[in-house]
Amino acid sequence: MPNLIRFGISMEKDLLDRLDREIVKSGYPNRSEAIRDMIRNQLVELDWSREDEEVAGTITIIYNHHVRGLSDLLLELQHRHHAMIVSVMHVHLEHDHCLEVMVVRGKAAEAKKLAGSLIGVKGVKHGKLTITSTGEKLN
Repeated sequence: MPNLIRFGISMEKDLLDRLDREIVKSGYPNRSEAIRDMIRNQLVELDWSREDEEVAGTITIIYNHHVRGLSDLLLELQHRHHAMIVSVMHVHLEHDHCLEVMVVRGKAAEAKKLAGSLIGVKGVKHGKLTITSTGEKLN
């Protein structure tokens, strides 16, 4: 890694023991990599809290496609926000239920608003916005 800097962290033994157990469970090769990931996750969360920040993520919804007009309404919402929706995957889970995953990219506030409008549609049984980063600011 270029410009690698070493620094020390002080913490209670119980907290470090818990961290070490989680590191082993998660399969990290060492503490440093686990802590780097924790820091990256926090930075992504901060980016999403800034409404004008360029972000990426997924909106996942599960719905019954037999609900009258629901599929058309969801499709209309997606078309209205075509500039933000990068890709959509549609999966038939069973006879009645479908899952859609939309990859989104744009301003954090707009992504949250779009997720809320899709998840809040009557007939959508479950939905979730998963946030990530465009990767530009992460090392």
